[in-house]
Amino acid sequence: MRSAITAVDRPKTLFDRQDEWDALASFVSDPRPGPSTGMVTGPRGQGKTYLLQELARATGGFYFGAQEAAEAESLRRLADQLARHTGEGPPPQWRGWEEALDTLLLLAADRPLPVVIDGFPELVRQSPTLPAAIHSACRRLRDADRPNRARVLLCGSSMPVMHRLLAGAPAAADFQIEIRRLDFRQGARLWTIDDPVLALRVHAVVGANPAFRHDPAGEDTPANRHDFDAWVCRTVLNPRLPLFWKAAHLIELEPEGWDRALCHSTLAAITDGCATPGAIADWLQHPATDVPHVLRLLTECGFVEGTTDAFRPGVTHYRIAEPLLAFDHAVIRPHRSALERQEARDVWPAFRPSFEKSVLEQRFAQVCREWAVGHAAADTFGSTPATASPGSLPMASGQAPLGADVVVRDEARGHPGTLLSVGLARCNEEMDLHHLHEVQQLVAAVAGRGEDVSRTRPALYSAAGFSPRLRAAEAHGKLILVALDRLYHGA
Repeated sequence: MRSAITAVDRPKTLFDRQDEWDALASFVSDPRPGPSTGMVTGPRGQGKTYLLQELARATGGFYFGAQEAAEAESLRRLADQLARHTGEGPPPQWRGWEEALDTLLLLAADRPLPVVIDGFPELVRQSPTLPAAIHSACRRLRDADRPNRARVLLCGSSMPVMHRLLAGAPAAADFQIEIRRLDFRQGARLWTIDDPVLALRVHAVVGANPAFRHDPAGEDTPANRHDFDAWVCRTVLNPRLPLFWKAAHLIELEPEGWDRALCHSTLAAITDGCATPGAIADWLQHPATDVPHVLRLLTECGFVEGTTDAFRPGVTHYRIAEPLLAFDHAVIRPHRSALERQEARDVWPAFRPSFEKSVLEQRFAQVCREWAVGHAAADTFGSTPATASPGSLPMASGQAPLGADVVVRDEARGHPGTLLSVGLARCNEEMDLHHLHEVQQLVAAVAGRGEDVSRTRPALYSAAGFSPRLRAAEAHGKLILVALDRLYHGA
């Protein structure tokens, strides 16, 4: 049975992340004897570094943030930081990571204490034996039966990459946590925006990324929905501010060996509406065999996410997970030279339609899917939703395929769950009966393929509103209507 764990006060400056803080605090304060190792991952810019720095500060632990450097420089920086942490004489002169780790782990000789190594993949690129050295250092302490309670936390952006790095060190990770992206409602609170119209548009530009909120441009927030265009021009489209360059730099931060040009073009293809590997390959005019590799790399780093088609399990739809990357590839990247030469307010009106079509529409559909799974009331769909994903059905030759933006299913093991709802999402279009008929046609097509649709409820999602005829149909219980107010403030 687990021993009693000392509570660690969450810092007031930390936005949200209560569950993540509690999990990390529980791990690093676990009083059971013996060293243990944890793994912290999550997309860049989600506050991992700040969270771990605050954890070390709250517990008296040790934090080291790695940089791209040769092994000798990294060890010198680590030694200098350890000397400042302990206040005990000159920095040690280590000959390798084995000696460094033996010294670091002694910090927890008397009580549970976190030893945080942030930027772990950067260190391993210069010191490939580091994962094995960590495992060996922990094993030596266990074999010596010393009362050491070091809680080593290794931090990196990609969970698959971290797993590969630690693959050669058996039982290296006793604890794992992923610091996921904040959702659209958390993003509205992060930017202190109550108006759902403004919140959605800001979310489509900068998402819910804490790093962007605390960027110099993030200190400037739009006053109201009428200030949105001016805010875009004076912040994200301003070449004098870091946010203008941030998205391009995200790709540059990734390891050498990437085909960065192909990564950027793949993101551009997805922004242009190409969601499947085949469509992306056609857009790139590349062999279909080239695309899975680059999609895997982009997915591992959290830049894109793949979702299985709700009606065709063999088809995966990809979307850009970081909104600023989508905005960059739709607006900034194609027009960078114009934005560097001219005032943003003079060119933004010409670029705004690209934002509306390629960024805002796709982001709105994703917000609707997040709402269906994370915020809808328990009785909205008649059962608890487990997934909400896009779905498409091919039709006879010469006919356009039928597609839905929000297909909701409940939990099932080994097969698709019960089809609870099929819905369309339209951001800038007031919806009417023809949208309902489109959903009904798709549900009929699904039924024709043999799927049970007896519990399937049609749904329409719109940021522009619904016709009186749809409201009347809603009143008679014939469909679900979800507007912006319900997405942001209701269930």
